[in-house]
Formats: sequence, structure tokens, C-alpha cells
Amino acid sequence: MTVQLPQNAEVIVIGGGIIGCSTAYHLARDHKANVILLEQNKITSGSTWHAAGLVGQLRSSASITQVLKYSVDLYKKLEAETGLQTGWKMTGCLRLATNQDRWIEFKRLATTAQSFGMDMQLLSPAETRKLWPLLEVSDLVGSTFLPTDGQASPSDITQALAKGARMHGAKIFEGVGVTGFEIKDGRVTAVHTTSGTVKCERVVNCGGQWAKQIGAKAGVSVPLQPVKHQYVITEKLEGLAKDAPTIRDPDRRTYFKEEVGGLVFGGYEPNPISWDVAEVPSNFEFQLFDDDFDHFEQHMAEALERIPALGTTGIKKMINGPESFTPDGNFILGRAPELKNFYMGCGFNAFGIASGGGAGWVLADWVMKGEAPTDLWSVDIRRFSGLHRDRQFTRDRTLEAYGKHYTIGFPHEEYQSGRPKLVSPLYDRLKAAGACFGSKLGWERPNWFAPAGTEAKDIYSMGRQNWFATVGAEHRATREKAGLFDQSSFAKFELRGADAYAALQYICANQMPKADGRLVYTQLLNTRGGIECDLTIARLAADHFYIVTGTGFRTHDYHWIEDHIPAGMDAKLSDITEAWGTLSLMGPQSRAMLQAVSADDVSAFKFGDARYVTLAGHRILCLRVTYVGELGFELHGPIAALPAVYDALIAQGAVNCGYRAIESLRLEKGYRAWSSDITANDSPLEAGLGWAVKLKSNEDFIGRKALEAQRAAPLKKMMVGFTTEREDIVLVGRETILRDGKFAGYLTSGGYGYTVAKPIGYGYLRNAEGVTEEWARAGSYELVVAQERVKASLHLGALYDPSNEKVKA
Repeated sequence: MTVQLPQNAEVIVIGGGIIGCSTAYHLARDHKANVILLEQNKITSGSTWHAAGLVGQLRSSASITQVLKYSVDLYKKLEAETGLQTGWKMTGCLRLATNQDRWIEFKRLATTAQSFGMDMQLLSPAETRKLWPLLEVSDLVGSTFLPTDGQASPSDITQALAKGARMHGAKIFEGVGVTGFEIKDGRVTAVHTTSGTVKCERVVNCGGQWAKQIGAKAGVSVPLQPVKHQYVITEKLEGLAKDAPTIRDPDRRTYFKEEVGGLVFGGYEPNPISWDVAEVPSNFEFQLFDDDFDHFEQHMAEALERIPALGTTGIKKMINGPESFTPDGNFILGRAPELKNFYMGCGFNAFGIASGGGAGWVLADWVMKGEAPTDLWSVDIRRFSGLHRDRQFTRDRTLEAYGKHYTIGFPHEEYQSGRPKLVSPLYDRLKAAGACFGSKLGWERPNWFAPAGTEAKDIYSMGRQNWFATVGAEHRATREKAGLFDQSSFAKFELRGADAYAALQYICANQMPKADGRLVYTQLLNTRGGIECDLTIARLAADHFYIVTGTGFRTHDYHWIEDHIPAGMDAKLSDITEAWGTLSLMGPQSRAMLQAVSADDVSAFKFGDARYVTLAGHRILCLRVTYVGELGFELHGPIAALPAVYDALIAQGAVNCGYRAIESLRLEKGYRAWSSDITANDSPLEAGLGWAVKLKSNEDFIGRKALEAQRAAPLKKMMVGFTTEREDIVLVGRETILRDGKFAGYLTSGGYGYTVAKPIGYGYLRNAEGVTEEWARAGSYELVVAQERVKASLHLGALYDPSNEKVKA
């Protein structure tokens, strides 16, 4: 039977799982949007109906934690609004630790919870068993307990959200599949369905395991891989309380929750089985795969060890269903870069129930306003690139991420699958020189260089890792001589056209160079005044600008710039990342080394100059800029020229250095890092970057109004630095800041400064009544590091500053 659809809709949501229903609910409730939801089968019939239903809230991102906390708050209230039960139970959650590395991780997690305003308790094995008497605890070091976590019925919550959406005016149509899209000038203008065509202004793809193929119909790349995920439901378990906390037992890779007197338990195995089909069948409705007890045996064995009473408890049912996973284990939200009005909400990595309420809330706001309402970078679809169109790479990386779901999250840990994928022409030279490579958006990048006779391999730990001393040597070589860094993975764009300058003046917070051959450091702001991009721009000619940004921000920054070029302007953006390579020569001897291999005079190069020079016989764009606090030059040119320039500089005594040294060097100088120290939630005024904003001019730019309003009132937070008295402390970020013994913020980044010989952390001091330098100096400070209070010293400026006319000379 053909369903009668309306001819027009403001927003079309595709998919009737929990994410689609939550998005429709919030679009209708919060924005009064004319929204229709299309579900090809029945509401919940994809993967929602067989989800396990655990609801945890704590993540490493404050914004994503807030999204999950919102889910819990919504689930508590939804029954009262709609009259439908949600199955929500605030049981709390136990996380079990069986070794010291895991225990340190949990103590760090408890500190993060404290930083984000949550009470995560540390329990002894005996206290753990008191909460869950059926547990075997003899192997435990301890556990954490977060009282506000819980569990819910996925189908019931989704039906309640669907009813709530209808109550607020949304229209939901079941049995309607999407067959294609009408696209004009980069926008979807209509959606073709099995029941006709509907014109629309915006589309939201919440298609779950079908999201990839729905996106493909619109030319949108969605990096997803369906994986077979299994759990079992047991018969009644004697002695199990109905309000028993959910359990995550990561060292045994398993999870548990109470259900109707029995247990649901499953896990995340290191050898997952992907569902490899060209397209997920559209009629895969309320379906499962055959039981695979052989594969599940690894979880069964671990569960029996943890809860011995399971040995005499029957299995009622096995659930073996597909779940959509992503290459980095984070879900996908936001506007697809390929189209101007096509949004995504998918890839929830089996925690769609925990995320569903909050994800729908922020996604609806994003759809209606065209801008994310908070810092959602960790789940933004623009964190991916063209690399993720490679189906095999995405599959392999996703399976690796699935296998890491419950492994210990060591600092600086790297993925291994699909490598090497992208390399610079220096790869073999750097490898021969002892490079230990990391990977960023597919690019192999040297993190550090192993001394002769030492294996170039990371050995992970929760304390100082095996590269600590080696990176110190690279750090000192840069401070004392000159370090040479292969930074070819930098994202590199060109903006050309008669209106290029005017476009950048509007998009960027800082004043663009008025003379050719000069560069500027600038932020690009959202309408809230938050920092969306942090990059450098060189003016090569009046109609030609060269833009350099971080490797991982390539897709995001390119499309932010492109999207915000005012209509009608003659300004064309192009991506030349693979065509051009970059070598950074940094240190007090860098100018002398550069002169030795240059056919041009580089003695007059001033800070901020951007000029072509001939190096080792090649024409190279030389940018006089630094991210390490020393005299420095970024050398950009055709990627094929890199080997000759590299060989010439190494012959002059430049020292191979990696990205770990860059991080240490920039921490000493107080340079900010986007996505940690500065985000879409932080303004330049709060971040101490007000000097890079053209507020003194009369020119309009994106975010100006928000900054003017912020400047007129006391700041509520301010970026500051800390060092700890104890030299052995390991700072990684999210440690709690205590001012006079009371919460005053948390660190956004941390590491070690080898010149100052101290651990260094940066973070925002927060005070609702206002933050000033005088107020900051008046306090005494401690940092909470893995639940231990450590005395700290406040720093309002750079810890290392050569003051240095030599840096700016």
C-alpha cells in the first residue's frame, strides 16, 4: 500500500531508530520545525530493537559527556511527557580493574569525572562485592562506581521519543524507503521515496547500518562498518537484585546488566566479525544472524570466572545482530562536507542508547542553525577525509577500533591497521634514521627518533614511556642547535581570486596582510565567538593566499572556509596538500644552516615574512614562523623537492626531530593547540589570544558581535599554565584544578618541558563571578592527578621565552 506523503517538508529525517526519533523530537519540540521522518520498515526495526541498553555518561570530552548527561535527564522525564514507559533505571555502573595500569586509568577517569562535575567513587574489592554480592573479586585491584549511570529499554525509549515527536507536530511514516535525491547547486532539494517525492530544505541521515548507502545516493561518504555484536540473556539468577548496577569488566572484555531477574552479558572481542556486504538489505527488519556460540565462547568463559553462579544458570536467548561502528570508535554527527544541507547522525558504536537523547538534541540545533551548538569536534563527520572512502581501510581500522573498545587507553597509543597509507618522499630516509612513526589522517609522521641500537617502537605505559629521554634530546637539540621536522602532512590550501582578501577579512578574526610576502596567525570563529579553526595565512599576491593548518583538521577547515566565503565573491579555494611538502627548520642555528644551502640572502628574513627562495636547487616558499619558541622557518614546496632540501640541511648539521618534541617545545612556549586548548567553546579573549583579533578595526568578521559582548563583561574563564612541584608527575589533560582547595577548572593539555625540567599543564581557570589576572595570582593551586593532589605553580605567560629578538628577528 502506497503511503500518502506531504509534498513539502522543512526537514526530512531518514531512519526510525533512536537517533532519528530523537532528532525529529527535538526538531519539533525545540525548533517548531515542519519535520517528517521516513522509516523504510518499522520504528526500531534496524539495530535499535536489539541494543543491550546500557547507559553510561562519562567520556574524555566535556561536551560529549554533557550530551550523554542530557540523555539521562531526558529519559527520566520522557515518561511523564508522553505517557510511555522508557525502562530507565538509574542503577549506577561498576567498572572493574584487575591490574595497576587499569587502576591508574580508572583513577584518571575518576579525576575526569570530578572535572566534569560527576561523582565517580573508587571502591575496594570488598566494597565492590558489597554492591554486587555475586561477583568474584579475588583478582580485583578495585573498581569505580558512577551512581548516575543506568540502563534503559531501547525500543521503549524510541517509541516514547516517536510519540513525543508526533505530539510536537512531527509526522512519521513507516514503510517508506529512500530511493534517491534531487541535488542542485550543492543542496538537496527533494527526496525520492518508494511513495513519491518530497521537496525539502534540509535532510538528516539517521539511517543506522543503512546510513552509508543512503549517503552514497547523495554522493556523501559515510565511513561505517557493520559488525556482528553478540550478547546473551540468561534465565533468572538467584540472588541478583533488580537494581543491581550495570558492570563493565574491561580486562575481561565483558559487560553485564540485570534484566527480568536474569543477566544480559556480552563483550568486545579482539577478533570481531564484520558483516561484509556490498549493501545492507533493505528488508533486514527485526532480523538477527545465526547464533555463533563458538565465537562467543571467549566471553562466556570470562563471564563464568567473574560470576560463578552463571555456571548453573541457563541461557534463555542469544542476540547476534549488526551494529554500526566507525574507524575511531566515536559516533558521527554534523553536516556532510559534500553538500550544504545534508546532515548525519549515525555510527554510534553500540552506545546509541546512551547517546540518543543528547545526540538528537545537539543535531537538531545544528540542522536548524547551520552551526554546532557546542564543541562536537570528536564526533564531527569532518574529522574524516577522502582516505575514508577506501572501503578496505575503513573496514580494517573499524575492526581494530572495535577490538580496542575495552583495552587500556594508554596515552599516545597509535592505531596499526592500514599502515603505511600516506607517506612523504622522506619516509625511507626517516625510517633509516630511526623514526618511530605515528599516523594522522593516514599520513605517516615521525613521532621520535630511536638512537642507534634502540628499537623504534613505542612501549606503552601509564607512566613515562620509553621515548621520554630520547624526546628530551630532540627538544634540547632544537633549543640549542636546529631541529628538522618533516611536516608534509600539514593541510595546505590556496585561495585565489580578486576577492580573496575581502573574503578572508570577513572569515578570519585577525587582520589579513596588506602587503605581499607577509603571513599572519589567525583564528576563524563561529557566531558564538568560539574558535573553529587556528591556522596561518600567507599573502603571496593580492589575489593569492596560501593557508596552512593541522593535519587532522583538513576536511573541517577547508569546508569551514569554503562555506563562509560570502556569496558572489570571486574567491576559489583549492586543496594542494598532497602536491606540496613541508620541512620545518627550528632553532638558534636555523638561519645559518638555511643560508648555507640557499642561493638567496636569508639574513633579512623577518618574523612573519613569506618569500620564495632557492634551496638545494629548488624554488621553496619560506615562511618565517615558529611553533616551538625558537627562530624558525617552515619550508614549503613541491613534494618531489623535499629529499634534496632535507639532505642538504642534514649535511649542515640539522637534527632529525619528531612530533613528540614539538609538543614539549610548544608547551614551554605556551602555544595553544586546537581541539584541546582551544575549541569551538573557547573564545580568543578567554584563550589569551585577544592580540590576534582585529576588534580595534571597524571591519566586520564572523564572531565579532559575540566578542564585543564578551569584552563588555568580566570573563568567566581564562587560559593559564601550571607546573608541578613534583618532577615525576605525568600530566595528560583533564586533571582537576583546585584554587584554594576548591574546584576551579581542569587541564586541557599536559606534558613535560625539558628546558624548564618540569611537568606542564594548561587549562582554563573558571569563576562565575569573573576571572582576572589579579584574582588568578591571589590563589594557591593544586592539580588532582589520578586522584592525588599535587602542589602546582601558576603561570600567566610563557614558561620559556628567549625574549628574544632572535626569535622575532
